[in-house]
Amino acid sequence: MLDLQIKCTGKNPKILCLGAHADDIEIGCGGTLMNICENEMQPEIYWVVLSANDERKQEALESADIFLENIEQKEIILCDFKENYFPYNGEEIKEFFDGMSKLFSPDLIFTHYRGDLHQDHRLISELTFNTYRDHLILEYEIPKYDGDLGSPHVFSPINKSVLDSKVNSLLKCFQSQKSKPWFSEDTFRALPRLRGIESKSQSGYAEAFFCRKMVLGNFKLVQDGE
Repeated sequence: MLDLQIKCTGKNPKILCLGAHADDIEIGCGGTLMNICENEMQPEIYWVVLSANDERKQEALESADIFLENIEQKEIILCDFKENYFPYNGEEIKEFFDGMSKLFSPDLIFTHYRGDLHQDHRLISELTFNTYRDHLILEYEIPKYDGDLGSPHVFSPINKSVLDSKVNSLLKCFQSQKSKPWFSEDTFRALPRLRGIESKSQSGYAEAFFCRKMVLGNFKLVQDGE
């Protein structure tokens, strides 16, 4: 299994995080983002939530502040497109994406999995690829009732302390979701454990992504330490 390193040309790599709903980014790639935020190279992060009412906006802001605590250059954007109706408001959301692309050209994008059966998630994934055609895009996964988990092929190992921070932050910040049977500590630990097994993560935990297009550039194999 190859350990591929992502190199960015700029001093501060730009990362775009897209979530249809207030907790999607944290569930899908929160541990990976925590690892990135601890890196010596400070990224510039755009954190975009497409749907959140007043209560969920407060939860999203609190959560984003925790996950991006160490990031100086960040922009948190909270929209109020109607939840569960994204395909029926597609023109407005498409215009939002077009406007966003003129403001921010990311080196790396985290977005929803195109095979996700939730209509809001799926539209965000489609518009991501429609808007950003030559960018590195990693599609994260969200466990839910639909049973639409696939076989991802990009893995990001996370250690237990990072997973603990991710899970604790989710449970602390998103009080409005705690009545839902799936929104539980067990759920948020189960999938990283499974992906950790699949990727032989030393910690036993990992987040997983789908990557439909990647350009390797000047690809070469080197030994450890080179």
